[in-house]
Amino acid sequence: MEWLISFILYIVIAAVCAYIGDFLVPGRIPGGFLVAAVFGVIGAWIGGSLMGPFGPSLAGVHVVPAILGSAILVFCVNLVSRKFARHT
Repeated sequence: MEWLISFILYIVIAAVCAYIGDFLVPGRIPGGFLVAAVFGVIGAWIGGSLMGPFGPSLAGVHVVPAILGSAILVFCVNLVSRKFARHT
C-alpha cells in the first residue's frame, strides 16, 4: 500500500512541475492533468539526465531538474506541433 501512495505522490508532484514548466515557455501543454503528469514524468527524467539530482526532492522527484526538463519538453512539443500545423 505504501508503494501506491508513493507512486501517486510522484505523479502529482511531476504534474505540478510540468505545469510550472508550462508557464516558463511559450505555448501550452495540450491536455489536462493526465497529459501534464506524463509530461512531468518524462520531464523529470530529461532534467535528471541533463542536470543530475539537483535541488530539493519531494517524493523522489528532484524539483528543479523536473521543472526545467518539463519546460524543455513543452518547448520541443510546441515546436513540433507548430511545424506539423503549418504543413497540413
